[in-house]
Amino acid sequence: MGLSNSKIAAVAAVTDMDRAKEFFEETLALEPMGGGAEGIEVMYACGDGTGLLVYPSPDHAGKGTATVAAWEVDDFDAETSALKERGISFEIYPGFDQDENGVLDMGGARVVWFKDPDGNTFAVSGS
Repeated sequence: MGLSNSKIAAVAAVTDMDRAKEFFEETLALEPMGGGAEGIEVMYACGDGTGLLVYPSPDHAGKGTATVAAWEVDDFDAETSALKERGISFEIYPGFDQDENGVLDMGGARVVWFKDPDGNTFAVSGS
């Protein structure tokens, strides 16, 4: 089968699981599913059987400088509007040709980035 034919899950380290659960479940509206070590970590269901694993690791939370995970959405405008309504603000990076809302238009696809409470970076992309 090989890795190229296997599903993959994104993983994010956090400092405080209660705060993380509030953010991922209430702000991002993700649904927890089975698969994580119960009481320690949470796996959030995403499209096509994929998921985001959130686990406590205070020494590593938010230390990465790159995007942890990216969602590809069907309706970019609706999803980014919904995220803004739930309090998400999008990052603006020097040197990127983003608009005032943080949207980077890559000619056929658009992308925004945001951070969780620990500073992990996530992206949403779509046309």
